[in-house]
Amino acid sequence: MVGLGGMAASPWIRRFAAAKQEWPESEFLARNTVYQPNTIPIRTEPFLNAPEVRKYNEDECLPWVREVIGENPVWSPNKKWVQTPEGYIYAPSVQKVKNTPNQPLEELPQNGEEPGMWVEVTQPFVNLDPITSVVYSPHFQNIRPELWRLYFGQVMWVDKIFNDRDMIEYQVKEKHGTYGDVFRADAAAFRMITSEEITPINQDAPDKKIVVNVEQQSLSCYEGGNEVYFCRVSTGVKKDIDWTPVDFWRTPPGTHWINRKLVSLHMSANDGQGTGWDLFGVAWTSLFAAGGVAIHSTFWHNDFGNLKSHGCVNALPEDAKWIFRWTTPVVNYYEGDMTDNLYNGTVVEVIDREVIPSS
Repeated sequence: MVGLGGMAASPWIRRFAAAKQEWPESEFLARNTVYQPNTIPIRTEPFLNAPEVRKYNEDECLPWVREVIGENPVWSPNKKWVQTPEGYIYAPSVQKVKNTPNQPLEELPQNGEEPGMWVEVTQPFVNLDPITSVVYSPHFQNIRPELWRLYFGQVMWVDKIFNDRDMIEYQVKEKHGTYGDVFRADAAAFRMITSEEITPINQDAPDKKIVVNVEQQSLSCYEGGNEVYFCRVSTGVKKDIDWTPVDFWRTPPGTHWINRKLVSLHMSANDGQGTGWDLFGVAWTSLFAAGGVAIHSTFWHNDFGNLKSHGCVNALPEDAKWIFRWTTPVVNYYEGDMTDNLYNGTVVEVIDREVIPSS
């Protein structure tokens, strides 16, 4: 696990978090997911050597016109580019998001032992204001405080409402895997997830099975011999990929079973290679193999259909949510967490053809 520490939250950060954010008018927006300023170019055409219009900044959002096929770099087979009014951006680093503000609740629903609710971010991002003077999550310690944010599709738990500043705010936190960080954020950025939304899909269907095909970078859900759902995913990279230093990122092949499911989970690890990770509020997580390997929602890249992860099966939020509802075990809304130690969870078969090195 990544080491702990602390960082003070200055009054300036609190003022920043309370500021309203504005985005361009568009049905869909393209958000830059790279935490490095001025690294992603906007080009006149979807080609690597096309003239550069300008750099695309961190978390910047532009109108998403369409996705097109262009030129891919030598290190990736992905040929997708996103067209914007200003030009073309290579798609793997662009999250497709919406800007859908919500009417904040004035009172929390009673969904369990105490009032509270699961919420989903429905805007490109929302700024976070720490409740305490210290944050412990490596995710927040390793980035600039003005980038302490939640992103479109992330899911958190809300257990308090604030109405003491210039907007209604929710107290948002993680229930599972948390370092203990608690924040307040603009309530208009969150949509309440109802208990009906996590009810099982086709609960009584026989012989449910998930097949993850690593070669095709796809996931299929079967009921008996019938495929009932299909989506593109990103599985773990392997050592036959030139830039991969180790093989334990590979999604483990073989037959597994879903042994634990969580509405939202803080995922953190140190892989011993200087490439550890710390992910806040990972939604619709279905764990199926040792080492925390899971099918889960992904908001930090748009490279589905290509090897990408540290072993997990990355999916779009809508795909991960459908899979979460369709599989067993069934999760209680308030707890948002269910473990099955009796091998009754849905079967997950990972098919991975061995790569034979060239002579």
